[in-house]
Order: sequence, then structure tokens, then C-alpha cells
Amino acid sequence: MLEQENNWERGVLEKLAMSALQEQRRARHWSIFFKILMFGYLGIFLFFLAGWIGNAGLTRSGKHTALVDMHGVIAAETAANADSVISSLQDAFKDKHTQGVILRVDSPGGSPVQSGYINDEILRLRAKYPDIPLYVVVEDICASGCYYVAAAADKIFVNKASLVGSIGVLMDGFGFTGAMEKLGVDRRLLTAGKNKGFMDPFSPVNEGQKEHAKKMLADIHQQFIEVVKQGRGQRLASSPDLFSGLIWTGKKSIELGLADEMGSLESVARDVIKAEDIVDFTTHEGLTERLAKRFGAGMASGLQELIAQTEIKFR
Repeated sequence: MLEQENNWERGVLEKLAMSALQEQRRARHWSIFFKILMFGYLGIFLFFLAGWIGNAGLTRSGKHTALVDMHGVIAAETAANADSVISSLQDAFKDKHTQGVILRVDSPGGSPVQSGYINDEILRLRAKYPDIPLYVVVEDICASGCYYVAAAADKIFVNKASLVGSIGVLMDGFGFTGAMEKLGVDRRLLTAGKNKGFMDPFSPVNEGQKEHAKKMLADIHQQFIEVVKQGRGQRLASSPDLFSGLIWTGKKSIELGLADEMGSLESVARDVIKAEDIVDFTTHEGLTERLAKRFGAGMASGLQELIAQTEIKFR
């Protein structure tokens, strides 16, 4: 009798143990399932955030207006660099459903070289695809290097309060000689070639080098003027201030022939191109690229800009 009771108790305990074990297994399976689900959602989120899909996943089955954005300073290390803008424009023109391209700009200018690359490519694409017009739509500002780019468009549309112009070139930097004298710091610069220390910020201004810099700026300025004249042609008004580096409102820029009409992205797509559907072809940087630039090269470039000798800009 006692043995039967022991067997019964043992059986109950075994059932309880097996039930607890099965419950633990089920809980572990659900835990693994939810972890996989969570990592899956996280992976999809990062996938989109990093910009790895881009515009390639878009289906473009109908006629549309192609949009390319160029925002910020135009430079090799910024989002508005020539490679990205040119790649976006090429994709926009190649699409068989593109009825017209709008380059939407908001930039104070930047590198004359980067601006020149984009200008040249716009002219090439317009010649290659003569049936596809390219219009520039200015948001807040289109100055210097940005206007260098815009001059290549079929037409330039502005808001009445947009800022347009600043057709000029500058070379900026810092001079630390006075501060060094007060601190008792001597500059020890050794060069092979008398002008190798050209416009060194830690040395007194060399008048010969200063005159050379002015001539160089004048040459680049003349290149800028020729590009604007070629792009705008007879639309330009006769004004002594046109190429002086001044900037004007959008309304005044139309009077001067620097712009053509008032218009926005939507109005140009709807009323000029006649294709209301807008597809964005802008190349966007991925998360990894942005982080690398921000925490890598960004720190070094910040210090470099602070003590840089000189830099030529369309700004």
C-alpha cells in the first residue's frame, strides 16, 4: 500500500516536472521568436535609415517631373557635391517617363570646381536629351557657385523673396602675426621656392603674393562671368553692378535677367512641364557615410578650416 502511494506521488511529481519543463521550453521558444521579430524590425528600420534602397525601389509607371535637390554649401565633402548631384541628374534624364527635370536649389555657393563640374554636366545632358527641359527652382538663396550651376538651366524660377546673384569670387583666411608678436611666438617657415609659403597666415603679407592672388581671383571671376553670359544670353540686363558680387531679391533678379519667372516646384511641374507627379531622384547619403563624415573627417576638417591658409570660393 505504501509502495503504491509512493509510486503515485512520484508520478505526480514527474508530471509536474515535465509540465514545468514544457512550459519553460514554450517560454524560451516565444522569447526567441520575439527576439527574432525585434531584430527583424530593427534591421528593416536601419536598412531604410541608411538609405540603401534609395530611388532604385521606386516604380515609375507614368509620366512625371523629375526632381533633384541641391541644398547647402557646394563642396566635395558635403551632400551638395558634384558626384552626387551629377549622378542624380543623370538618373533623372535617363528615365523614360521623365517629362522635365527640376533642380531645386537652396545654397550660398561653394567650390568653383565642384560648381563647374555640375554646370558642364547640365549642358551635356541638355544636349543629349534635347526634348527634356531642365529648370532651376530657387528656394531661399541661389548665390555664387549655386548661381554658376543655375546659369546652365533652360529657365530659372524664383520666389519674390529669394536671394539671387553674388557673381564674384573670394579668397579668405586669417592673419595671426599680431597675436604671435604679443605672445612672443616666432614663425619658423622653411621653403624651397620663394613663394612656397603663399599667403601663409602666420607670416606678414607679401605684396607680390597678394597681387598674384588678386590676378588669380580676377581670372576665375572672368570665367564665372562668361558662364553666366553664355547661359543667360540676351536675357541679362545692362547693369554695372551685375557682376560686382551684389545679391538681389527674386523679384529684382527677374528685372535684371538673372531669373525668368516666379514659380515653385509644384507650379513649374504642373503649369510648365505639364506633369504634376513628381519623382525625387536625389541621391541621399547613407547612415554610415554620414556618421563617417561627421565623426571622422569632420573633426579634422574643423581644425583645418580654422587655421587654413586660404580657400577660393564662389560665396
